[in-house]
Amino acid sequence: MANAYGFFTPSVPILRRKIQPSIGIFRSGFSFSEGLFRRVVCSSGIKGAEKHVSPSESRVPKLVSKGCKLVGCGSAVPTLSVSNDDLAKIVDTSDEWISVRTGIRNRRIISGKESLKNLAVEAARKALEMADFDPNDLDLILMCTSTPEDMFGAAPQVQRELGCRKTPLAYDITAACSGFVLGLVSAACHIRGGGFQNVLVIGADGVSRFVDWTDRGTCILFGDAAGAVLVQACDAEEDGLLSFDLHSDGEGGRHLGAPMNDNKTNDMLGSNGSVLDFPPERSSYSCVQMNGKEVFRFAVRCVPQSIESALEKAGLVAASIDWLLLHQANQRIIDAVATRLEFPQEKVISNLENYGNTSAASIPLALDEAVRSGKVKSGHTIATAGFGAGVTWGSAVIRWG
Repeated sequence: MANAYGFFTPSVPILRRKIQPSIGIFRSGFSFSEGLFRRVVCSSGIKGAEKHVSPSESRVPKLVSKGCKLVGCGSAVPTLSVSNDDLAKIVDTSDEWISVRTGIRNRRIISGKESLKNLAVEAARKALEMADFDPNDLDLILMCTSTPEDMFGAAPQVQRELGCRKTPLAYDITAACSGFVLGLVSAACHIRGGGFQNVLVIGADGVSRFVDWTDRGTCILFGDAAGAVLVQACDAEEDGLLSFDLHSDGEGGRHLGAPMNDNKTNDMLGSNGSVLDFPPERSSYSCVQMNGKEVFRFAVRCVPQSIESALEKAGLVAASIDWLLLHQANQRIIDAVATRLEFPQEKVISNLENYGNTSAASIPLALDEAVRSGKVKSGHTIATAGFGAGVTWGSAVIRWG
């Protein structure tokens, strides 16, 4: 199925076509005519809600005049820092070999009594403190992670640690390195279509626990971290999520994943003498498996197209964007995407050198550092994109503050 887009066939729209003024929602993003009062629906393919629908019919969502904005951010990383020189002591590699191919020099690894849950809680508290916000007023917590410490998810445990006495809804989103972008879009839909007011979006992953530390092709890439953003309801004119574009294609999953190990079962004889695959052995997941060349091809082809699609839906061009913030996977990918979109390097946010690929945490971690350093200021517009296992990829055009 290889084609001009990569190793699978993504459903990416034709770009740079003339934008027609309209009100409504496209397949994967909001689009509004300039100067008009903005009304949105959180559903795909709906241009309006002119048809009368009874309360029992819920296929057509109610139009609402509400936006959402990003008002606080925070991040947390483990104490243990592992350098390229440290890795050279356990695998056949060197600082030069790693940094030239990836741009990474250090990564943070969960160790000792540290946990992913505690990193997520720390990042969340920092985001709430920046926004001067009481956790008891949260309506929803979205925990974007593919590596929870409990098979059934981590969000409710984060909710408990934050001390949310009103027991707001909390659930996990599993979309690997695209998780945080999906979390932002999900938060917007809950606010715009569900009446939620305050949504905490957390991106946190501990991929180091699923890495083969004898495989220099993957162990050099990953680190652990958590990042969080508070998303609040606002008037439509203040909307901070200008557009988005989301995709997934399982055809590419064979190139990046951590599938369950094919464990043997205990053989038992059935009543007719046949062998039963029962009871099953305790299951476990394999280490991260990645075809680096195919992932690179996928990212540098599909990510620029997704960002251009999101920009088009927002009625913007790349030159009008203040910052480009990509999932921090590999510096070569970041540079290639920026070049294709004609973003100057001084407008590209990157902290990959210090933390490696932290999966769903990479975007909010980099955003938090950029905000706290004064680089990203209130009112700045950011084009952001996540991409990774599944495979999934998506982009969003956001306004900070």
